[in-house]
Amino acid sequence: MGPTPQDTPDPVGATGAGKLDDDDYPAYTMGRAAEILGTTQAFLRSLGEAGLIEPQRSPGGHRRYSRYQLRLAGRARELVDQGNPLEAACRIIILEDQLAEAHRINAQLTARNPRPPR
Repeated sequence: MGPTPQDTPDPVGATGAGKLDDDDYPAYTMGRAAEILGTTQAFLRSLGEAGLIEPQRSPGGHRRYSRYQLRLAGRARELVDQGNPLEAACRIIILEDQLAEAHRINAQLTARNPRPPR
């Protein structure tokens, strides 16, 4: 029995869609993520400790971050740079994310069940 598409190291994948196009694919090492964000690795660790992002781990135990997680970390850095405590910044981001999800669900439900004309 051969390897399944999930087992292949090819980042493009069998579907051609590509894992690198997936916002949730953990493509970035901690060092690269910190470099992209212009922050320290300690800041990224603190976001994990605060519960904002939970990086996946490589087989060797190294933290790996997705593009979605980098966006959250970037927003956290903006808020902290504006003078917000880290815990408050994380809470703000979590609430913003929940609100965006609620708006998305509301739009889907409205599209499926439009109000009848009056």
